[in-house]
Amino acid sequence: MVSTKLLVLVGETASGKTDLAIRLAEKFNGEIICADSWTVRKGVNIGTAKPTAEEQARVPHHLLDVVEPDGDFTAAVFKRLALAKIEEIASRGKLPIMVGGTGLYIDGVIYDFNFLPPADPKLRNDLNSLDIPQLMALIKDMGIELGTVDIRNKRRLIRLVETNGAAQTRQPLRPNTLILGLKTDRATLQARITARVDNMLTAGLETEARDLVEQYGWHAEALKGVGYAQWRGYFENQNSLQQTREMIIKATLDLAKRQRTWFKRNKSIQWFTTPVNWTAVVDLTTTFLNAKTSDMNQTLLQ
Repeated sequence: MVSTKLLVLVGETASGKTDLAIRLAEKFNGEIICADSWTVRKGVNIGTAKPTAEEQARVPHHLLDVVEPDGDFTAAVFKRLALAKIEEIASRGKLPIMVGGTGLYIDGVIYDFNFLPPADPKLRNDLNSLDIPQLMALIKDMGIELGTVDIRNKRRLIRLVETNGAAQTRQPLRPNTLILGLKTDRATLQARITARVDNMLTAGLETEARDLVEQYGWHAEALKGVGYAQWRGYFENQNSLQQTREMIIKATLDLAKRQRTWFKRNKSIQWFTTPVNWTAVVDLTTTFLNAKTSDMNQTLLQ
């Protein structure tokens, strides 16, 4: 069975993915699937740079606001929803364009990760009470092979017990998939992140964060994200507004670094430096869409 053609756009936060994705969607009759672990949540709009109402009016965006700020949501859930949305978009004669910076969400779809079931809360609590030697003894008693698991990492040992030694697997890149990546030099990215944080503050990020805290409390998953967790010290009169601003900028830069590290390992990504050569992007995408077989994946890698 030939897979639906899928265009994927990845890159660091503030690299310009949203703008390019919208232009591509308008050019190639596409709709956007947002692959972001924060924009899936309701109520976190300013701090996540969620596509604006105007941007969503230009091109349909999917998988935004699908879970409450304090709701459970995993990469496995995203994969299930994204796969269904890819087929639904294609069934209407549109091009699915998956865009985001959450590498696990992206890779879970395009490499068909077999995500393992979530942990039982009581079991995890019991395992957390054990130290590493005790966990190692338990693993031995259960007859579980350690494989390549880092035995110094307690979290990984706990997960090994929870899954009874089962390993997460991944398949080769799905057929008929083109991955475009945006690469921005560090100085430009830092300037863009700084400007974006300042725009968020002007747009009312403090009020948005305060309202979420008052309604859901700091335990809510949404408030663990960049742009939200950094407000706690300010709200508790420990940090100044300027310190909070600097903390958000630093946390965003750290996020960009993690994203860069994740994506640079993927040899299937076709990288474009910013500002993007629009003609080159269009030419590559056109070639991909005109290809009649999944052999295009291999052609693009040559």
